[in-house]
Amino acid sequence: MGFSAEWLALRDPADRAARDAVLARRAARAAGPAPLIVDLGAGTGATWRALSPLLPPGARWRFVDNDPALLSIAAAAAGEGAETVIADLADLEALPLAGATLVTASALLDLVSADWVAGLVARLGVPFYAALSYDGRMDWTPKDPRDAAITAAFNRHQTGDKGLGPALGPDAADHAARAFEAAGFTVTLADSPWLLGPEMAALQRDLCDGIAAAAAETGLGDAADWGRARRETAALSRCMIGHLDILALPPVPPPEIAHVQH
Repeated sequence: MGFSAEWLALRDPADRAARDAVLARRAARAAGPAPLIVDLGAGTGATWRALSPLLPPGARWRFVDNDPALLSIAAAAAGEGAETVIADLADLEALPLAGATLVTASALLDLVSADWVAGLVARLGVPFYAALSYDGRMDWTPKDPRDAAITAAFNRHQTGDKGLGPALGPDAADHAARAFEAAGFTVTLADSPWLLGPEMAALQRDLCDGIAAAAAETGLGDAADWGRARRETAALSRCMIGHLDILALPPVPPPEIAHVQH
């Protein structure tokens, strides 16, 4: 599992526009008055860019990723309020969650396994906010008769192992919601679709290349032709790529009952 800084920069405007604003504000409030946010798979700091304007002064960040080059970009942007930790996300027990008041992730849950989610839920007693998990929906304008087959093949490919076990793929946010609810968390899901028009033709082209390559790996014969056709018409096309955001709030412990001695 890994992404280039160039791809992350290209998708950043679409991510910012897609992220559900109400849920982001709720996540920022849930972090508390003196927050320490641990951002898993932090990359170049997408979650920091989204949440930092919503947080109180002095908020601290701990960026966790396996790519030191991406972490250096995130740290340079965030400044003194951030620390970086190079870590293998697959090793849940080693993730540096101590002291966190909020744990976050962006575009990560669809890459992890059911066991990974279960392990994370078992470790968390603080709010969890994960944005932009792909949910299996694609819609293109103009249409292509191959669109449905491409989407189905891509969605199958998304459930392969991305380095963190068999990936949840399009079911990620719903699965995580069920897992957190079973542990007593209060969970809210919100739509956060990419809405890409001709002004984002460059992102559309790279996106279509990736979708076509993944679909081809499943054995779909005309995936490459679909990708070329979509690339050629990107400056005239619109597409919706479905994502979901999730906020899971831990159960509130009951107040202690004062015992009065007589």
